[in-house]
Amino acid sequence: MINVTLPDGAIRQYESGVSALDIAKSISEGLARKVLAASVNGQVWDATRAITTDVTLKLLTWDDNDGKSTFWHSSAHLMAEAIEAKYPGAKFWVGPAIDKGFYYDIDLGDRKISEEDLAELEKLMNGLAKKSNPYVRKEIAKAEALAYFTEKGDEYKLDLLSNLEDGAITFYTQGDFTDLCRGPHIPNTGFIKAIKLTSIAGAYWKGDEKNKMLTRVYGVTFPNQKELDEYLLMLEEAKKRDHRKLGKELGIYTMDDDVGQGLPLWMPNGTVIIEELEKLAKETEEAAGYQRVVTPHIAKESMYLTSGHLPYYADSMFPPMEMDGEKYYLKAMNCPHHHKIFAAEPKSYRDLPYRIAEYGTCYRYEQSGELFGLMRVRCLHMNDAHIYCSKEQFFQEFKAVNDLYLKYFKIFGIDKYVMRLSLHEPSKLGQKYVNEPELWKETEEMVRKVLIETNTPFVEVADEAAFYGPKIDVQIWSAIGREFTLATNQVDFNSGRKFKLAYTTQQNDTDTPLIIHRAPLGTHERFIGFLLEHYAGKFPVWLSPQQVKVLPISDKYLEYAQQVHQTLRSNGIRASVDDRNEKIGKKIREAELSRVPYMLVVGEKEMTEGKLAVRRQGKGDIGVLPVDEFVGLVRQEIGNRKDSDG
Repeated sequence: MINVTLPDGAIRQYESGVSALDIAKSISEGLARKVLAASVNGQVWDATRAITTDVTLKLLTWDDNDGKSTFWHSSAHLMAEAIEAKYPGAKFWVGPAIDKGFYYDIDLGDRKISEEDLAELEKLMNGLAKKSNPYVRKEIAKAEALAYFTEKGDEYKLDLLSNLEDGAITFYTQGDFTDLCRGPHIPNTGFIKAIKLTSIAGAYWKGDEKNKMLTRVYGVTFPNQKELDEYLLMLEEAKKRDHRKLGKELGIYTMDDDVGQGLPLWMPNGTVIIEELEKLAKETEEAAGYQRVVTPHIAKESMYLTSGHLPYYADSMFPPMEMDGEKYYLKAMNCPHHHKIFAAEPKSYRDLPYRIAEYGTCYRYEQSGELFGLMRVRCLHMNDAHIYCSKEQFFQEFKAVNDLYLKYFKIFGIDKYVMRLSLHEPSKLGQKYVNEPELWKETEEMVRKVLIETNTPFVEVADEAAFYGPKIDVQIWSAIGREFTLATNQVDFNSGRKFKLAYTTQQNDTDTPLIIHRAPLGTHERFIGFLLEHYAGKFPVWLSPQQVKVLPISDKYLEYAQQVHQTLRSNGIRASVDDRNEKIGKKIREAELSRVPYMLVVGEKEMTEGKLAVRRQGKGDIGVLPVDEFVGLVRQEIGNRKDSDG
């Protein structure tokens, strides 16, 4: 008999060889019908895989992220089966689950999949799903696996096999499709009830533009049609809110091939938003006791060797420049520069916590296939800061950073969020992570304590920490339910020693500070991309590039319109006059399309009485106001950093 410990601490005994699905059935047939996979001692397994030793077990359903991921990865295999049936001889590279759905990279030879083919493939997938074919796992010797894919002439799987050790290779089969796969998978194809293949794209093999272009087919599946229908409605809304589309329409940013991929040029409207966000951050950080610093865009190789970013981070850094026999790198992160500022002058316990902040420009070499509008770029402006503190100060400092996030969430109307506590993987100490097991345990518990005692919603994720310490990734959801990674909050117990950072304690000893890396607003690029989609381009007044548009009914009222414009400008309100010889209806429509929050219509009556006919974006006429009263209203909105609705 083996002992199985369930999440509530209950221990049940079963015969060796029992599966998670068997255990689910012993609890409830209804539960068993929902189980997609299982977490066995922290690792995700097939629900049908035999368990032969004492374990801790969590049954995973559609409500668990690992359950969804398993569902979507299994759906990728179902899609591959349909593609292989329609296109015999197709070769498959990888087919992972992604945030929403899955994709597979495929070599079709001289053939092509068109948008019209997707509907036929969906029908094939639905037919295969209804067969409820089981996903069968088979451990296989490397020699046998090599022989199998050599016979098929599949260079892609042979390449994958070259990096795998014998004894760690598994095949999965469902129906007529077999693939090299680590798994896990759902019990059978019958769980997949609703299918939509969403798009086709090109993808270089291994993400390297020097390699062959493969066909990438994206899809999404659900356990019922209702959830798929809701998702497709959200997708349609998301297309309207696509930050790349809105960014162009509203003159926020542009990209140019002569400048380079992933290097956005911020236009005047986008620059207004950047400056307003910086103003918010600077005011907030000054009130919280931060001091501002500025650091150069390049640094010598020796500094990045000290920090450990070389070689850990080398693939994400631009190649070095050679000058005077030295190698210099474009700055990929602000941390080492800030450590040097801390070290520049002696510190005592009286100087701690020492908080320094910078909107630092960083450069990261993202693969061309991974670049995506403002969300993945090669030049980024980061709302970065570092806090140097003692262990005794850590709780309060880490809590204060979390409080910053909550303040910003309220300002931007972010109602749904969760903190992902990323932990290290003990088996990878000395490779992926700094080899300090006791410090890892201590700092992870320190972060966990802050989150628990402040009732902050969080989830724990293994093997995603920074190489120098645990971190929190802040996950937020936009107004239409799309998930974004906003920012990060990291603990660093390693860099202080590497840079020989020290302070004199109250007992006149020397100690090394703990370091908190934090960026509550992330980068301009990613955050503005999020805000474009979150607000559908209709920014609150304080953040809107143009806050007011003055619309004279005809040229007779242009002088009065200009006087109103000057009054607005002198009161710090971003305004302009539409002085074109166009009908007022057209002026209003175009101002609405430009998402200007306020439109002021001025004609004979308004000019005579010194008033304004006020229109609000999306609401129409809201009344006639004296100029001074309108100015006060808008200034109050700007000062409160709130929309008129909230």
